[in-house]
Amino acid sequence: MATIVQCLSSCATLNSKFKSLSLNGASSSSSPTSSFSIRRGVCSSLSFAQSVSQCVAFSSGKTWVQKKPARQLTVCEAAPTKKADSAAKRARQAEKRRVYNKSKKSEARTRMKKVLEALDGLKKKADAVPDEIVTVEKLIGEAYSAIDKAVKVRALHKNTGARRKSRLARRKKAVEIHHGWYVPATATAPPAEAATMAA
Repeated sequence: MATIVQCLSSCATLNSKFKSLSLNGASSSSSPTSSFSIRRGVCSSLSFAQSVSQCVAFSSGKTWVQKKPARQLTVCEAAPTKKADSAAKRARQAEKRRVYNKSKKSEARTRMKKVLEALDGLKKKADAVPDEIVTVEKLIGEAYSAIDKAVKVRALHKNTGARRKSRLARRKKAVEIHHGWYVPATATAPPAEAATMAA
């Protein structure tokens, strides 16, 4: 029973004439909005709802149902949520400054770490010579330069930069004192001069 029944938008007008449609001759249910019952690929009954127009096609026991909305939908767009142009520009500038400052601070920390590692290795070395401090002084100069650049662009506070440079200088002096390459000025002063300075 390969019949094709199509119902487009005219289904609403045919509703009064076709309350129900039965393909196998069985009587339809009394409810005007009853649904399909499909058993083994055969559609037993079909009825139309008044509020929704349907397009139904039967071919070789297969069923395709396409429902169309009863009314047109209107989509309203809410207020825009994007930032103002000035705020977006400020956000871009802040991100650019954050990345730049992060690189400057990272470079200063890396240079300091290299100096501290070199000084620790030199302090542990038993047969160190005074000429080896020259390579460490070159590393200290690079660290000072990185710290000063970070302070100049305000990635670091000036007091923080001064504290870090002082830390490197004190560590270098401690290594020189440890090996005897540097003798503090207070130890070289004679006792008589120390007594007059105290008075």
